Amino acid sequence: MSGRRTPGTRHTTVAKAIAALAVGGFAIGTTEFSIMGLLQEMVDDLDISVPAGGHVISAYALGVVVGAPVLAALGARVPRKMLVLGLMLFFALSNLSSFFAADYSWLLFTRFLSGLPHGAFFGVAAVIAASLVAPTRRAWAISMVMLGLSIANVVGVPFATWLGQQAGWRWMFVLVAAIGLLTVAMVARFVPYQPTLAGASIKAELSALGRAQVWLALLVGTVGFGGFFAVYSYIAPTMTEVAGISENVLPVVVGLYGVGQVIGNVAGGRLADINVMGSIYAILGGTVVILLAYAWAVQFAATAMVLVFLVGLIGSMLTPPLQTRLLDVSPGAESLASSLNHAALNLANALGALLGGVVIAWGWGYRSPAVVGAVLALLGLAIALISGFLDRRPERSSK
Repeated sequence: MSGRRTPGTRHTTVAKAIAALAVGGFAIGTTEFSIMGLLQEMVDDLDISVPAGGHVISAYALGVVVGAPVLAALGARVPRKMLVLGLMLFFALSNLSSFFAADYSWLLFTRFLSGLPHGAFFGVAAVIAASLVAPTRRAWAISMVMLGLSIANVVGVPFATWLGQQAGWRWMFVLVAAIGLLTVAMVARFVPYQPTLAGASIKAELSALGRAQVWLALLVGTVGFGGFFAVYSYIAPTMTEVAGISENVLPVVVGLYGVGQVIGNVAGGRLADINVMGSIYAILGGTVVILLAYAWAVQFAATAMVLVFLVGLIGSMLTPPLQTRLLDVSPGAESLASSLNHAALNLANALGALLGGVVIAWGWGYRSPAVVGAVLALLGLAIALISGFLDRRPERSSK
């Protein structure tokens, strides 16, 4: 009897494994966003300009875009648990190296290194989490891994920012490295070993790049999510200049956004387990409505606060169904396709921020990025509908 696992024991084992992976997401979210809150401290210490400091943020994003496909493909024949352990150990050590970076050039390089395992970790972690549960709960499991990233915006980023302000901005990297090493210990203890799949190879993983539906799903993320980032990139000046909210209240605004993210991430996983493509259609459609409402209602402080929460909610709802969609359309190449999702989301960040900045520079005001965002979300919905149509086409032709 002692050697048999009861359903309760099984659920506990799965929960611990997913929690271990989520802690890794928490570490990644903390390092990705905390540097933005410590930007002024960093540029003052290094004696560089603010735009040069922004390049440190860009270096991390570039690492994500490069590392996601490369490391996922190179790790094709490595057992997934071992790959996740290696990625997180590399992440922890590269963050620690940022603490010791002697000058600006070395800091740029170490931040690029820190970004390399980001996408591959989330991609492989999503595949592991999905494999631990029944097919009808895959999106929920993926959303629980991504929950670590959402919680980082509510807890990890504020604490790391406070620590950096009190002890020095470099100590943020030490904190993140410690959380990364904690993740290594938890994954080693709680995530079950998974043998390499038969036929796994770099070539098999790269086969995902030859599938139209993989590219369409990535395009949905890049364009549709770009609408979300068009708004979030300029949320601080919009709140102060348009809504008339005091700078002292901005932490509350960011907190509301973070709480919306946490709730939306869980809700997105639940919806995707019911209907993956249906949830993508509904979320993108909802994004169009919410961003248009934001463009009008942000002029009033009370409604601005509500809309900030809803933007965080609807934005994070899209990640679990997109991640699940990529698993569905990439049999045999799930790790690479899933990892590419995070490269796509970083491109969405750049696209949304760029287009939002363009319309502001044209003199259209801080409300205009929300309209741009709504257009991007509508384009993302159109791409998703095309993808869904292509799914149904073989069924019609076979009748």
